[in-house]
This record gives sequence, structure tokens and C-alpha cells, in this order.
Amino acid sequence: MSKKGLIYFQDMLAGVLAETEGGYEFSYQTGYLENKNAKPVSLTLPLSAQKYESKVLFAFFDGLIPEGWLLDLATTHWKVKSNDRFELLLLTCRDAIGAVTVIPETD
Repeated sequence: MSKKGLIYFQDMLAGVLAETEGGYEFSYQTGYLENKNAKPVSLTLPLSAQKYESKVLFAFFDGLIPEGWLLDLATTHWKVKSNDRFELLLLTCRDAIGAVTVIPETD
């Protein structure tokens, strides 16, 4: 069972990020790609109908995770290991600074 996060760009659902057995996948939503005002969530993830795959968490998403005392606070509060980067992303990036928001997908 893979964990997923819904990726919003400026309050529009842009895509889905998933943790899989082989690593990570990110794909843009078709509706987002069809929007004439769509922008990539990152320069490293240009708009494309193709799925992006990586063995490690994409650097852009890893960069959204808090550091320092805020990371310590998050790992203590949610009792998450600091090396579980995907879980930290899902728990701490609902209200991230900038245009991108990550919301855990619930079944």
C-alpha cells in the first residue's frame, strides 16, 4: 500500500506524489495540465503528462520539509523518525511557505 500526497499549486490541485515500493512517483493531474494558467510546481518537474519516478524523494519536495528546531518539534509531536522524509512531508507541509501545499490523501 503506497502513501500519497495531493500537491496543490496556488490552491489548485496540480498532481499526486506517491511513495511506492520502488521509490517515489509524481504525476500532474490532467485537468491541471489543461489549464492555460498552469505552472510547474518546480523547475525540476516541468509540466508533462508523463509520470516522474525517482528512487529517492524528489529534491523539491524534500526541500519543503522543515529543518532545525521546527523539525525537532514535528518529530517529537507526531513521533515520526526524522529520516522518514515522506511522512514528514505529509505531516508538515499542509501550510508550507510558498505556492505549494501537500495534503495527505485519505482513503
